[in-house]
Amino acid sequence: MPLALLALAVGAFGIGTTEFVIMGLLPEVAADYGVSIPTAGFLVTGYALGVVLGAPLMTVLGTRIPRKRMLMLLMGLFVVGNVLSALAPAFGAMLTGRVIASLAHGAFFGIGAVVAAELVAPAKKAGAIAMMFTGLTVANVVGVPLGTLVGQTLGWRVTFLIVAALGVAGLLGIARLVPELPRLGGEVRIRSELAAFRNVQVLLAMAMTVLGFGGVFAAITYITPMMTGVAGFADSSVTWLLVLFGLGMVAGNLVGGRYADRALMPLLYATLAALAVTLAVFTLTAHSKTGAAITLALIGALGFATVPPLQKRVLDQAAAAPTLASAVNIGAFNLGNALAAWLGGLVIAAGLGWTAPNWVGAALAASALLLALVSGALERRTAARTAPASRVVAVAESRATIAADPARQ
Repeated sequence: MPLALLALAVGAFGIGTTEFVIMGLLPEVAADYGVSIPTAGFLVTGYALGVVLGAPLMTVLGTRIPRKRMLMLLMGLFVVGNVLSALAPAFGAMLTGRVIASLAHGAFFGIGAVVAAELVAPAKKAGAIAMMFTGLTVANVVGVPLGTLVGQTLGWRVTFLIVAALGVAGLLGIARLVPELPRLGGEVRIRSELAAFRNVQVLLAMAMTVLGFGGVFAAITYITPMMTGVAGFADSSVTWLLVLFGLGMVAGNLVGGRYADRALMPLLYATLAALAVTLAVFTLTAHSKTGAAITLALIGALGFATVPPLQKRVLDQAAAAPTLASAVNIGAFNLGNALAAWLGGLVIAAGLGWTAPNWVGAALAASALLLALVSGALERRTAARTAPASRVVAVAESRATIAADPARQ
């Protein structure tokens, strides 16, 4: 594996850290700016919406710029956004910094995956892509907990400065290690890419992404006040609780990736159903330290077990033009994050308690399960409708073959 993949992994590590670390620092940020925690939750919502808009926009722009230069520009944008977040004198300025940083998110992973695959032999492409995405998964086990610890001890602004430094390291690594590669303009036909969105199954898969992963974020966005105010953990315990969540994410991602090729829809049915139940149960287990810790790890595992099958579902249904659909689906994950963070903030602001977002998450995951069942039913109906026609064609081809070669009669 070439060293260029390390540079891409460092960039992915920084992006993963900045996306999730804010959830461990919401109380500190809210107190610093004198806003409520639900209001501070807009820092999660704003980032997520930035990814939703930035993923397709930056991917389209990336078709007109050499890929190495585009990756460097994306990391530069990421650095600027995090520096602005760290130095922001007011809440609105920090929200702006979060949105600027988020614009790099989707396109970096989309273009970076293509670059990673081209750096190695065909037989090693999957391993190269996985190595780049390792930066994202490691961020949730190492970067987010450490960033939370630093933010709670030295101040949350220090955390974002460190994340910006990671972005600089990724940018310099890309400049030094990634070779010059041609732009993708000739490979991406925007009109044909947009045609994929007329496929009902593509839209259903993206809706499942929004609702299914949104269920996870409804609970996780407000995990710090829930664990300290309900479960009774000390502020310092949030660090290892996020490690548990990160380990669950890694395990779930591995399991989902392994079985998505074997039984994609049954895997989605099982994980979404289990996620809905686990989130509902979290309203009870959140009152116990042991129960809360176990449930948190399960939410991470079940939530991320849906990621590979949902992403593969979109790619399968948009096989003729998957580039833009894949990027938009990355945005769909973050649209779910934004929706869940907003809804979770609403129920907290309504006085329903810190555990109320868990019910929101359970409802979102259950809605995703319902859409998965509808998608599966439509797929079976389509298969049943086309099966007789396929048999007629097969019989006709067989008769034509016999007619052309009487010796086969």
